[in-house]
Amino acid sequence: MKNKHYQDIPGCPVEVTLDLIDGRWKGVILHQLLANEFLRFNELQRRLPGISQRLLTKQLRDLEGAGLVLRTVYAEVPPRVEYRLSEEGRSLQPVIEALSAWGHGRIQRRRQEAALL
Repeated sequence: MKNKHYQDIPGCPVEVTLDLIDGRWKGVILHQLLANEFLRFNELQRRLPGISQRLLTKQLRDLEGAGLVLRTVYAEVPPRVEYRLSEEGRSLQPVIEALSAWGHGRIQRRRQEAALL
């Protein structure tokens, strides 16, 4: 992800937020890190069935580059890498929680509609 500076860009603030958490996985990664103090790479991958190792690595790098996720490497054999949210990443908590609540409601509405058919 390119490090963008938004002060010279006219547009909607929603665009800035969506630019940072776009795609299928970034919001889910943030949601997992909000629910846990930190997660190791393999644990994150287990919690996100369907994501490849390569894509998870890319998404984590993008989130780290945006300043939303912090990566800590421990000098051990084998090396241990942990991911956690930065303060900036934690500031997205109300946004992620709102997305989660809306998603739960959507699932319930769709189930009710399907039951009526």
